[in-house]
Amino acid sequence: MPPSSAAAPSVVDRKLPDLGNTAIAFASRSDADLWKAKWLFTVIGTPWLTKLGSGFTKAALALHLPVKGLVKATIFKQFCGGETIKESLKSAMTLANSGIGTILDHSVEGQDDEDELDGTVKETLLNIAVSKERKDVPFCVFKPTGISRTELLEIKSSGRTLSEAEKAEWDRVEQRVEKICSAAHAADAPIFVDAEESWVQPAVDELVERMMERFNTKRAIVFNTAQLYRTDRLAYVKAAHARATAKGYHFGVKLVRGAYMEKERNAAEKAGRPSPIHVNKAAVDADYDDALRYCADHLANMAVCVGTHNEKSTLLMASLLDAKGLARNDERVWFAQLLGMSDNISYNMSAAGYNVAKYMPYGPVREVLPYLIRRAEENTSARGQTGRELGLIKAERERRKARQ
Repeated sequence: MPPSSAAAPSVVDRKLPDLGNTAIAFASRSDADLWKAKWLFTVIGTPWLTKLGSGFTKAALALHLPVKGLVKATIFKQFCGGETIKESLKSAMTLANSGIGTILDHSVEGQDDEDELDGTVKETLLNIAVSKERKDVPFCVFKPTGISRTELLEIKSSGRTLSEAEKAEWDRVEQRVEKICSAAHAADAPIFVDAEESWVQPAVDELVERMMERFNTKRAIVFNTAQLYRTDRLAYVKAAHARATAKGYHFGVKLVRGAYMEKERNAAEKAGRPSPIHVNKAAVDADYDDALRYCADHLANMAVCVGTHNEKSTLLMASLLDAKGLARNDERVWFAQLLGMSDNISYNMSAAGYNVAKYMPYGPVREVLPYLIRRAEENTSARGQTGRELGLIKAERERRKARQ
């Protein structure tokens, strides 16, 4: 992606997008699609139904009961692009028609078998090859626990001395990461490295920053992910950027709020240590927005992906770009949401000229199930998100009825 040469309109000419415009948000959705989405979010918004459904689905698949079709037609269809890259690219074409990119995400994680870990590398390399050929796939992504045994990441992060066998195993992990990042650099296809729990993240940070130093000499190709619900990650973003500046490479970062809040708090309580998670949402929001401001001020050697379903944060970054007179499609700033969620943000931001991409998980239903269950459980706990999705769907259905 060459740097944008589009002339930025003057600040006074710019108007921030209306993220409540449901006509734009759901233009690609049929009435039947909206009805299915309404039904699904209603179920997800009911905790006991989500818990019951998750338990039943896991048990049914473990017993090889014929429920794959039901799962694929409901929650899988809402949140996943397909079971294969080929299936997912059909979904990507729909997004591309609205100017929205696709981030192919092979959503398999928590593997321990060496062959499976190597398989994740092969799949990621296939994604990079697709990104090289298709402008509508601007990024690729991999999850560290998809290419490394989780316990090994924890041992490495703790600073404990590795055994000889663990050293050899860690060498293989480093080789996998280097292979992925080298291919991304050669293809000029930026790659996101997803975040993990706090007790395995230090090993990830160290390894990803080494890859940045090697491959981000001209622009950000390798991106780390910062979960701002952690009390220390705003400081990490600033310190990591300072290290990049001192060593002369570009810092790439994807900013998210986070995905393991209850797990983190429970683990901290069990270990008798302070929780790494902010005490309330207001503190998380403050750190997230401060991180946006910091990134906007340091784009000379930084690129940022604003990974959020929060409308206020989205518009804050949009306003920062406008205030600085930067092109809305400046290649150093992207906005991203998960497939099947917050279409009001994705489609309206794209229509207004900003760079937008959807995270598109894919993979065999059985292997993607942990991701799907996590999505359902997160939406159940984040009642505001579920309510917002339902409210937007209801508003669009009423708008369409009024036009008949």
